[in-house]
Amino acid sequence: MRAVIQRVKSAWISIEGGEKQHMGAGLVVLFGVTDTDSPEDTLALANKIAQLRIFEDADGKMNVSALELGYECMVVSQFTLYADTKKGRRPSFIKAAKPEISEPIYDKFLSEMQNEGFKNVIHGKFGAEMQINLQNDGPVTIIIDTDDWKKS
Repeated sequence: MRAVIQRVKSAWISIEGGEKQHMGAGLVVLFGVTDTDSPEDTLALANKIAQLRIFEDADGKMNVSALELGYECMVVSQFTLYADTKKGRRPSFIKAAKPEISEPIYDKFLSEMQNEGFKNVIHGKFGAEMQINLQNDGPVTIIIDTDDWKKS
């Protein structure tokens, strides 16, 4: 699984032109799944993201998590995180898991994120057309790939 985590001051998401879901300060997580991923890794990934100390403490050091601050979170499935751009100019998405594999893993990850204790977890709809607007804070962007965990 791959997650791109952005620290934000605020964000909103609209699914297929519908009403915007708004959030305040917190994290926006873009989430992708590959064929070798399994639902078992979702708990560890959700916990890692929730506990990331990427917000400033009183001394201005990144030493506080979104959970400690009572912040919110947005999670959006994004198969394009597994784009392969080695050949040509059009990305290949062959490394992204098919919906029958990735959707249940996405759903499990959403559940794990909600269980972590965020003030609010808003999310996109798997496979839907979405518009996201966010105000980066920093900017701070962290990329986590669970395949890297297996290598070490």
